[in-house]
Amino acid sequence: MTTDDLPQLTSPELEIMKVLWRSEGLSAREIHEHLGERLNWAYSTTRTTVERMVRKRLVEKRAFHGLHLYSASVSRAAGLARLVRDFASQVLESSYVPVVSLFADGGNLTDDEIRELRRLLDNQGSVDRN
Repeated sequence: MTTDDLPQLTSPELEIMKVLWRSEGLSAREIHEHLGERLNWAYSTTRTTVERMVRKRLVEKRAFHGLHLYSASVSRAAGLARLVRDFASQVLESSYVPVVSLFADGGNLTDDEIRELRRLLDNQGSVDRN
């Protein structure tokens, strides 16, 4: 999958991905506890959105002791690659390089994530899962 093939994350999907990138294997209830109040969502909305993300292959679902646990199927850098590229071209009308530099300077991404992000944007290559 290239960065062009990545589904554009909606704002709520990005919020869910942020939770999943920080955690390993959460139930829909746990995801909802992190986000439900801030998004002003019912639990059923969170669960429906997470299931839609499973169908989009952004999130992986596995059974564990009678629960469904969800984890990110797309690395944080891969998830951000299309957002960075689109923001740079549509808003800044420039290359993505200054945006990636902001990530590097801000300390929000690890060195490995920054390298992966640059690789994805430079090569428009395949997107690594996890």
